[in-house]
Amino acid sequence: MAMLDIKNLTLEISEGDTTIKALDKVSLSVNSGEIRALVGESGSGKSLIVSAICGALPAKWKLTADRMSWNGENLLSMSTQQRREVMRRDIAVVFQNPQTSLDPSVTLGEQLEESIPEEFVKGQWFWQRAKHRKKIAISTMHKVGIKDHNTYLKSYPHQVPSDIGQKFMMAIALVAQPKLLIADDPTRGMEPTTKTQILKLLTRLNQTRALSVLFVSHDLLAIASMSHTMTVLYAGQTVESGKMKHIKKRPLHPYTKALLDSAPSFRKDLPPKSSLPTLKGSIPTLQHLPIGCRLGPRCPRAQRECVVTPSSRRIHDHIYSCHYPLHREVK
Repeated sequence: MAMLDIKNLTLEISEGDTTIKALDKVSLSVNSGEIRALVGESGSGKSLIVSAICGALPAKWKLTADRMSWNGENLLSMSTQQRREVMRRDIAVVFQNPQTSLDPSVTLGEQLEESIPEEFVKGQWFWQRAKHRKKIAISTMHKVGIKDHNTYLKSYPHQVPSDIGQKFMMAIALVAQPKLLIADDPTRGMEPTTKTQILKLLTRLNQTRALSVLFVSHDLLAIASMSHTMTVLYAGQTVESGKMKHIKKRPLHPYTKALLDSAPSFRKDLPPKSSLPTLKGSIPTLQHLPIGCRLGPRCPRAQRECVVTPSSRRIHDHIYSCHYPLHREVK
């Protein structure tokens, strides 16, 4: 059974007399010990899904789902206290922007030490517990690549570079030893060596501690190297989902193929200054979403039937939503 299991998640946002479906029947699951990639263009709804899982959406937004469970327990029917307990111990989240996620009035060291669960701290007297708490904090900082702990423990969020802030977010998330880590584009803006270090850390934790990871990003090169499965999102709709090796070898949805083709290629026979293949147009805004398949206006295989929302179809473990998938000829 999947640890995190979401089926037909729909998010409706009301603006005056109009209602916008920001998420339209999105399905997603993460199994124990699995690294699942959630990919799509900016504006496709990836961060909205993360906020829905965390319970961080505004109360006036309408969130419905056929199923949204954590280890068999319904997240939507949980009380606020129960949801906080799940987020405190079982699910950790690393958001995109550390400057908006960290408390500006408290030092980074205090925030990291505060995140350590009491049962992890040893010692009978308060000074012993404080010493051990600081030891855990320093050890966690070293794991995420922060070597100069003496400087950064005393620093405030606005005093450190953005990549250090992102590493601190990673340390705060990992210090409670969660079962699932949701990483919302955690390597954005990082230099290549730092990015590689973070990706290797996540892979190592997945292998040694069976840490499940939901990796949200549009960096296909990074995702392809570490993920077991992938879910592709476009304009709030799930278009394809399956094992990474199968999707890379044979994508079935036109949008998935366009994403894979747009990734930089390192083939030796590639001519210099070759342009990357792209889809015409841009992702639609929430106020002007097309009916039916939302890729329709940009899709090179679009037909009249595409004005109807395609249903999900399955080939073994490979799921796609398309009237004219790539393995079917278009007349």
